[in-house]
Order: sequence, then structure tokens, then C-alpha cells
Amino acid sequence: MAKMLATTGRFPSEGEQRSWRASLPVLTNDLIDAGLRNVEVLVEYQLPLTSKRVDAVLAGVHPLTGLPSYVIVELKQWHEADLFESNPSLVQIAAYGPRPVQHPLEQAEGYRQYMLDFLPGLHDRQDSIWSVAYLHNATEFGVADLREYPEQSHLRMFTGEKRSEFRQYLLTLLDPSVSGAAAADELMGLAPGPSKQLLVVAADEIQNREQFVLLGEQKLAFDLVLHEVNKARRADHKSVVVISGGPGSGKSVIALSLMGELARQGHSVLHATGSRSFTQTLRMVAGKGSTRVKSMFKYFNSFMEAEPNSLDVLILDEAHRIRETSANRYTKASLRVGRPQLDELISAARVPVFLLDQHQVVRPGELGSVEEIEAFAKGRGLEVHEISLDDQFRCGGSAAFMYWVQCLLGLEGDAPVQWEGDERFTLDVCDSPEELMSRLALHRDAGFGARATAGYCWPWSDPNDDGSLVEDVSIGSWSMPWNLKGDRGIGGAPPSALWATDPAGFGQIGCVYTAQGFEYDWNGVIFGPDLVWRSDHWEMVRGANKDPDFRSLKSVIPEEFDRLIKNVYKVLLTRGMIGTYLYSVDPETQQLLRKLTA
Repeated sequence: MAKMLATTGRFPSEGEQRSWRASLPVLTNDLIDAGLRNVEVLVEYQLPLTSKRVDAVLAGVHPLTGLPSYVIVELKQWHEADLFESNPSLVQIAAYGPRPVQHPLEQAEGYRQYMLDFLPGLHDRQDSIWSVAYLHNATEFGVADLREYPEQSHLRMFTGEKRSEFRQYLLTLLDPSVSGAAAADELMGLAPGPSKQLLVVAADEIQNREQFVLLGEQKLAFDLVLHEVNKARRADHKSVVVISGGPGSGKSVIALSLMGELARQGHSVLHATGSRSFTQTLRMVAGKGSTRVKSMFKYFNSFMEAEPNSLDVLILDEAHRIRETSANRYTKASLRVGRPQLDELISAARVPVFLLDQHQVVRPGELGSVEEIEAFAKGRGLEVHEISLDDQFRCGGSAAFMYWVQCLLGLEGDAPVQWEGDERFTLDVCDSPEELMSRLALHRDAGFGARATAGYCWPWSDPNDDGSLVEDVSIGSWSMPWNLKGDRGIGGAPPSALWATDPAGFGQIGCVYTAQGFEYDWNGVIFGPDLVWRSDHWEMVRGANKDPDFRSLKSVIPEEFDRLIKNVYKVLLTRGMIGTYLYSVDPETQQLLRKLTA
């Protein structure tokens, strides 16, 4: 199993391998003792469009209906477990320390709901899939607290003490006389449905909460924030929650889910980012004509004069874009006192929630990192809870592609690695920008979302007097315009904030500032001359970069410039859900990309 997972770019820890050795034989023996030798067991079953895996899915035939029947099994080795501060959704395990974990029933049910939502073949077959949490080392006394979580007909929890009941329950769902091979093949062959993209359902998410299914650490983060908010209300308490994760790990999904739930519970809550494109798009799409909803989306610099703890919750999305200070040349003189932006944001709410990816810091002066936020909060004597989201929902859930990108850019490992392929994600190198755009156009014409971006290595002109766009991104005889700079559409091109979501955005090349925070099905990336491969290492060509933020700050040291440019290309490379096409203007870099993807 470890070797199999390694082919996807995931390297299971020794602890994970110990859990397999401890739990899988127990499940196997129970199936054999129950006479269920014909059942197919899908071990470490990967959920669609994510790298999250289910411990085991039992596939067979229902004894009454004769139709395929599937049982999700979440295996736990716990001997004892208690509820975390009487919260029925959170569990505390002594060996894990003070940090809570998700209730296993909630975890198992999240997997079930996710499969129903993202496997269209199961949409109308809710009575064919069941969830079980199996605590095979536990007694009823040892986990008595966990029984407060309500069981349902399709959701059950069993302990080792109730092993015989577990076997009997399985026999009501799986016919021991019929092979489960066909049912397993059918499940494995189901094509995943299109992902519920963040901005398409944002309005419903704010106003009708159950649009997204949160899994694993996502749901844990959601429950922990609600717990801290309720504790703050009861006990005049203040704490900080930091949620970190890579591209597509669900940070913004958590943010919108929290907004919807907290607003419905009557808490004062606001959402803020440092991204104009992201904030304006959320206002236009999530607000959907509601002035009240639009007003819930702010910028990081909106809280310079906020009263301390005037909000119950402040959700800080894309927190890696927090800056040293909110003040600029337009700020009134009385506020130009050098107050850290972190201080403003933490002071504004009882529970500030930071969601960030440290590898997306792309501008000089951005300082949003887990370490900096935690150090600042603890320096004020505040309790800090940190949760890491370790699963990717963008890039088709391809951990292999995420690992490949990290190694390519020198953010992980010692050197770029060969792309071994992944059936969930397409990666290819194009011979020219014409080919790249042509291939993206085919996907667009087939009804998919598609965008092309480039490193900031060409000038960026204002539109011509007649409204036409200057084709600044020029490579040989090929050229295209950048996306618009402003908030007003011109010549059929959408405003900057809507480049990633308006279909007309396909006609322009995007940059990191318009792509960051968004996703689309098919992604094209043009490597500019600011990042080039030479023999066995990357070189940054500062003079080739046209970003005003870099060129105006001469104090940016080479090491920081190196880090920021690599982060820029990581952002650009990880926007695609289904596939990514690459092209470099530099021949040696193009040769490297060809070699790595051959």
C-alpha cells in the first residue's frame, strides 16, 4: 500500500503504516467470521476530486434489493475517547494532547455525503451507501461520551465490545452469497461530477448553508471555530484560529461555510481579504443583488478604526496577503502611526480566523505566515489554535501534481522530479503559445472553464482610445493583451476582478493578482524570462520582471526576490482542476519541462 501511494506523490508515515497493520487484519477477520468472503474491500479509497481517502469501502450486493450496496468504514484504534468540552462534534484523545479531533461518526458521514454529491451515479441512490465508525480496540465504557452523537439508519458506530453486532449489521447490508466484484467495478468506474466551484454557489452558501460538504480537517476547522465563538460569548473569552493549507485545500469553502452558519446563529461576522479581485468577485457573485450580503466582504485595511472586539468573528481569507501596515499615502495623517495590520485585525474580533497558504506570498511586504501570526497573537497573551489542511481539492485532488510542482520550483525535495502521470490530472508541455491557446480553446468550446496566465514579464499598457486592448504579451509573432487593470469592462473584456469568472476573460492573459484565489478547469501557464533553468538550478532574472511592486522596491534582497518569484509561479501552476499546459519562452527551461513530462 505504501508503494502504491508513493506513485501518487504521497508518502505515508510510519504511524499510518502501523495503523494499517493494526486495523486492516481486524476488519478482514470480522468479514471472514461473518461469512462475507465474497465482499470486495476497497482499501484507502480515494474520494473524487480530492486526495482524501476512506479507510475502507465494502462493496457487495444488498440482500433485499439485489442492487449494489456500499459500506464506508472509518477505522479507529482508540481505546478511550471523550468529547472535547462537551461538544458532540469534537473528540479529545489523551495521546493526542489538547488538540481536538473530529468525531468519527461525523467523519464517516462526511465521506458518505461527499460521495453522493460528487459521484453523479449515486445521486439518486442514497439508500445504497452506508457509513460505519469502527472503534475495534474500544469498550463501550471507554467511549461512552461519543454515544451522544446521534446515530441514524445509515450511520452507525461499533466498538470492539460490540463486534458481533457489527457483523450482524453488515449482513443486513451485504449478501454473503453474492460476489461484490461487479459492485466494486461499478463504483470504481463512476465518473466524478463537476466540482461545485466556489463562486458559482457562493450566494446559496451564504443564504442556504448546505451547499458544500466539508471533509476531515475542513470540518474539524469549521467545528473548532464555532466552538471558540460560543466559548467567547459565554465566558468573555478571546482566541485566534489559524487554518493553513495549500491551493484548493478548502480554505475559502470553510470561510463561506462559517459565514453562512455564524450569520444564521446571529453572530456578528465579516469576511476580509487583501485581494481586490477576490473581494469584488465575492461581492458581485455571492451578494447576488443583496446589499446586506455584499457589505459582509471587506478588505484587510478596513479595520484601522474598528472598536476592539466589535465583531464576534472576523474571517481573514487569503491571509498570506496581510501586510506590515494598512496605511498608505491616501490614509489620513492621524492613522499613519505604524500600527501593524495584524494588530488591527486581531483586535477587531473576539475570534479572528486566519486562512492562509504560506507559499502564496507573492508581493514584497506581505507577511502572513503561521509563525508570524502565532507569535504576534501569543505576544498579546492570546490562545491560538492551528489546523493544517493536508488535502488538495484543486488540481483534481492530484497529490502527485502538487508534489511535482513543489519539487519543480525547489519548494520541496532536492531537485525537480519526473512526472509519472496521474489519471485524475493532465499535464503537458506545448511547443508554442499558439498551441497552448489552441488547446485551451478546444476545452472552452466543449463547455469547460479555461484560462491562460503568464509571469509578469511584459509591459502592461492602458487600453487604446478606441477601447481596444494593447497586445502587450508578445512572443515571436504571437501576442495577446493582459487582463484589464480597472473595475470597468472595456471593449468586451471583463473588469479585472471578473477575469477568472467571466467567459470573456478567455481573450486576455491573466497575471498572478487576477488568478490568485480562483480556479478553472483547464489552466495554461507561460513561463516568462524572469525564471529560467540553467544546467542544474533556477536563476531569477530581476531585470526581466515588470511587476511595479518588485521594481519600485529596490530593498528587496535577492533571496526574497527568489522566494517571491517561485511563489508566483506556484500560484499560476495550481489554478487548474482538470489539467495544465505549460510553455516557457526560454529554450533551456522549455527543454527541462519537456524532459520532466516526457
